[in-house]
Amino acid sequence: MPTTDTRTLALDATSAADLQATGLEYTLVSADDAAFEPFLRAVSRGFLGEEPSADEVESARRALTPRRLTGVFDRAGIDPDSPVATVDSWPTELTVSPGRTIPLWSISAVTVAPTHRRRGIARAMLTGELRTAAAAGFALAGLTVTEATIYGRWGFSPAVWASDVVVDTRRARWTGPVAPGRLDFVSPESLPERLSRVHERVRVERPGAVPGWEGRWRGVAGLTPDAKDAKKVRAVSYRDTAGEERGILVYTLDSGPHGDFSPHVLTVRALFADGDEATAALWRFAIEHDLVGEVKASLQPTTPPVQWMIADRRAVTVTPTDHHWLRVLDVPAALSARRYARALDVVLRVEDPLGFADGAWNVRIDVDGSAVVERAPEDRAVDLEMTVGALGSLLLGGVRVRDLAAAGLVRGPRESQAAVDAAFTPEVTPLLDIWY
Repeated sequence: MPTTDTRTLALDATSAADLQATGLEYTLVSADDAAFEPFLRAVSRGFLGEEPSADEVESARRALTPRRLTGVFDRAGIDPDSPVATVDSWPTELTVSPGRTIPLWSISAVTVAPTHRRRGIARAMLTGELRTAAAAGFALAGLTVTEATIYGRWGFSPAVWASDVVVDTRRARWTGPVAPGRLDFVSPESLPERLSRVHERVRVERPGAVPGWEGRWRGVAGLTPDAKDAKKVRAVSYRDTAGEERGILVYTLDSGPHGDFSPHVLTVRALFADGDEATAALWRFAIEHDLVGEVKASLQPTTPPVQWMIADRRAVTVTPTDHHWLRVLDVPAALSARRYARALDVVLRVEDPLGFADGAWNVRIDVDGSAVVERAPEDRAVDLEMTVGALGSLLLGGVRVRDLAAAGLVRGPRESQAAVDAAFTPEVTPLLDIWY
């Protein structure tokens, strides 16, 4: 895991100056002092949430103490101590190939008050985050987004998709594997540790994944003060025949439209499985649960394994959406971090208006899947041209060059496109199974 304490890094001078020129103050906020509560209220307002209670403030303070919190303040306003914009970032790591990770500058809680739109605040905050991350040696920045039209202007682009899955259990007769282990109910209080342990094993094998944290697991378990359905949270653990816990399913049950005895809806809050055996056991439990007519699960693979485990695949409705957006800051470090499927020797011309990734890059991949990436010699012909966003989308292999070329985001001969697609094919389909 990255060891950089990003809270100690200086604020970006360019962003500070740009905001100061419009009468705004750009400053770090500590989770340990009185400025944290107005910061959290501004975040909640930005995401259309309710005003946090005192208990919710303290719970969030505990979760966000390790984070770098940045606020933009309008000191001439009626409430000068409440930020008009926020951003929250921290160092983590991204799995790029099974067993291989790279440091990632994670960004969250990006808000701008409706009273202060169109004043360049988001631009100053996001470019400030990217310049700070690059200066600290991070090759990648990432985020999950609520609005898909915002972040492309700063070079972010979707690299990982996830699906919402709905299973009509009345049509979903189980035909999948019968797991030899056992299932047991476990208490919500035990879930943060259990989820962390299983997820940590899973995420290092799945490109696109990042580590969770205690606050995330407490939220899944319904243990945070804002958990409105805490009393509904239930969980089962799957242990293999050796007694090792290999999977956790956390879920809630809600009655159907015709009352308590009509088919219920089982909503999956988390399903983490270390191996095929645990995957089958937990999905079978959900589908065959008494009085359940529908199972809903989000953040699932784009081709969920469960649709191959039932008699009628059309009982499964899959709705994919972009989920994990990446921004390349250091081309050699980012591209050389992962393994590749085939040898390759190409020059990629990357267009980056912010300058971080701009230039022509020679990507040489050996037969063992390792890559060396360097500035291309001036006399070497360019094979493909692309935007920095396209490069971020291609990084993990979850997006094909030919699809981006059809959209005009990649330019070059079809044979070069096919060669890059073949080399970038991932060992495992990328997935990010949490929000951050």
